[in-house]
Amino acid sequence: MLTYDFMLRAFAASGIVALVAGAVGYFLVLRGQTFAGHALSHVGFAGATGAALVGVAPLWGMLVFTLAAGTGMGLLGERLSGRDVAVGIILTLALGFGLLFLNLNTSTTLQATAILFGNVLAVSAEMLGWLVVLGAAALAALAAIGRPLLFASLQPELAEARGVRLRLIGTLFLAITALAVAQSVQIVGVLLVFTLLIGPPAAAQRLTSRLWPGLALACGLALVQAWLGIAIAYYSDWPVSFCITVLSALVYFAALALGRRT
Repeated sequence: MLTYDFMLRAFAASGIVALVAGAVGYFLVLRGQTFAGHALSHVGFAGATGAALVGVAPLWGMLVFTLAAGTGMGLLGERLSGRDVAVGIILTLALGFGLLFLNLNTSTTLQATAILFGNVLAVSAEMLGWLVVLGAAALAALAAIGRPLLFASLQPELAEARGVRLRLIGTLFLAITALAVAQSVQIVGVLLVFTLLIGPPAAAQRLTSRLWPGLALACGLALVQAWLGIAIAYYSDWPVSFCITVLSALVYFAALALGRRT
C-alpha cells in the first residue's frame, strides 16, 4: 500500500487535516458551536463550486467564502448564540448558491462529487504543500489565542470582567474554524465534515473532562480514524469517506457507552 505515491500523499494529507480538525473541533464542541461549523462547511461548498466556475482551484474558493462567513458570524457576537434559525438560513443560502454554480458549470460533475464527499486519494503534491502551510497557520493561531479562548469558553462573564474581548476571540476562533473546515472538506467532503471536526472531539470529551488529555485524545482519535479509514478503503475498495465516517461513529458510540472516566 505504501509503495504508491498517491497513498503516501493521502496519509500525509489526512494526518495534517486530522490534527487540525481534532484541535479546532475540541473547542468547537466545548463552545457549543457545532452547528455553526456545519454551516461553514456548506458555505465552503458554495465557494468551491464558484471557484470551479471561474477556473480556480476549489480550495481557494472554500477559504475565501468560509473565512468571510466565519468572520461575519464572529462579529455577530452574542447575537449568534441560540440563533439556529439565522445559521440555518446561511446554510441553506450557501447550498442554493452552490447549486446555482453547479448548474452554470455542468462540466464539473466529478469535481462536485469530490467536494461533497471528499477525495483524499487525489491530493496532489502541490495541494499537500498548501495543506501543510494552512495546517501550521491554523494550529499556530489556535495556540496564540488558546488561553483566552478557553477562559471565554468556560466562564465568559468572568473572562469579560477580566478584560477578555469576547467578540474578538470569538471572531478569531471562527476564522480558524473556517481554515479547519476548508481543509477537512479535502478529505471527507462538505456533507461529512462532522466526521473529523466533531466526532473525535465529542468522543474525547465524553471520556475525559481534563483539557490537555482531552485535546490530545481528540487529535489522536481523528488521526487514527483517518489513517485506519484509508487503509480499510484500500483493502476493501470502499469509499474512504465512508470508512472514516463509520469509524468516527463507532468510536463516539463506544465513548457514550463507556461514559466519562476522568
